[in-house]
Amino acid sequence: MEEDLLIKKAQDGEAEAFGQLYDHYLPKIYRFVFIKVSSQTDAEDLTQQIFLNAWQNIKSFQFQGFSISSWFYRIAYNEVVDFYRTRKHHEPIETLPEEILSESPGTDQAFDQNIEIGKIKIALQKLEGDQQNVLLMKFVDELSNKEIAQALNKSEGAIRVIQHRGLKQLKNYLSQ
Repeated sequence: MEEDLLIKKAQDGEAEAFGQLYDHYLPKIYRFVFIKVSSQTDAEDLTQQIFLNAWQNIKSFQFQGFSISSWFYRIAYNEVVDFYRTRKHHEPIETLPEEILSESPGTDQAFDQNIEIGKIKIALQKLEGDQQNVLLMKFVDELSNKEIAQALNKSEGAIRVIQHRGLKQLKNYLSQ
């Protein structure tokens, strides 16, 4: 079923339509949140709160020419910010299991690949928040610059600059 039709049905109060959106976007939003908070329990709680918030506010969603994913990511980003505002504790990104970064959890990976993933996690942790968010949304969740801009409430030009600087900084960290 087409996404915009599902959104319209969800806006009309059809829980089943919203459920289909939930099922589709849950893994991506959960992965984004988990990478940011590094705790499975916190990520599950926040993800549930994100989708509850989305369901309660679905009528306010307005079509702007792209997927609803950026709206979900905007809610997720705000929930993560609130999480850190109210709690000052977090685990470093290098403690994340590599399965969470994968579209197909549980696959065996070669030893060299595990070492590279570990290096990337450590380097990602060193990036500033916006750079980390943009690179995760762009390369892990494969969002367009337009969707990322909408999610982070920034211009597409700013997203390109943040992405460029983030990749340059990531390259520097990985070459050390």
